[in-house]
Amino acid sequence: MPDTDTTPAPRSVHPVLLCADDYGLSPGVNEAIRDLIAAGRLTATSAMTLCPYWAEGAAPLKELAGKADVGLHFTLTDQPPLGSLPKLAPDGKLPSLGRLMKLAYTGGLDPEEIRGELARQIDAFAAAWGGPPAYIDGHQHVHQLPTVRDAVADALTTTLPGAYVRLCGEPAGAVLRRGVAVPKTLLIGGLGGGLARLARARGIPANDRFAGVYDFSGRQPFPELMARFLDRPAGRLLVMVHPGIPDEALRRADPLVDQRKVEHDYLKSPAFAALLAERNIRLVRFAGFPTP
Repeated sequence: MPDTDTTPAPRSVHPVLLCADDYGLSPGVNEAIRDLIAAGRLTATSAMTLCPYWAEGAAPLKELAGKADVGLHFTLTDQPPLGSLPKLAPDGKLPSLGRLMKLAYTGGLDPEEIRGELARQIDAFAAAWGGPPAYIDGHQHVHQLPTVRDAVADALTTTLPGAYVRLCGEPAGAVLRRGVAVPKTLLIGGLGGGLARLARARGIPANDRFAGVYDFSGRQPFPELMARFLDRPAGRLLVMVHPGIPDEALRRADPLVDQRKVEHDYLKSPAFAALLAERNIRLVRFAGFPTP
């Protein structure tokens, strides 16, 4: 007799790394990120180790170390650096993103200054965490810029072997199909081509898909955005988020405040759990991705 088993084949599980940026920026950001890690709704977070709330936030985060990757959010904009940078930050404050990009693309960055500040931020990570970062990415994606990307690649191949790097590229077709902040997403991805080539040439582990870019305006409901970011997940997809609980320290440090609470509330909600289940998505740390 012919086989009449009509049991449906199991759906394939899609692994996704969900990463919260800006740990250390304020107590409220720290609390929101820990809350989501504890709930199983985040699998990585990136630490701004030059911010005053990193050192105090490291100890409670370590209690969740087995649930998420913790990496360095290399920061070269708007904050006070950890060391003297006479060329880049002569007044003791790092430049705006626009100024940094202009310097990077006109050969105006001093490689030794960048390497020195990167080393200090890595050291500040290790001093509070008790070990090296699991990966490096960049606040406002600065790790992709010329001169900066060389310092990052060198650190990952010499002092941090085995650590991975965040790549911010996504095929143009996927970006167009998603339809969220298309010019901004394509620009960020386009700026990362040099870093992606360095990572391939040096064997640095990395994600191969990226999502999470939007304008933070709140005009489009965040649940709709996450549904688009998680549409047809493929490869080693890393999705970036920015949850937080607003507080005065955050308001002093960063213009992105209220939308962080919107993100936190949705990521903690049953609706987000339902989206993951509907798409058969499993949130994983980087080691949970299949070997390419």
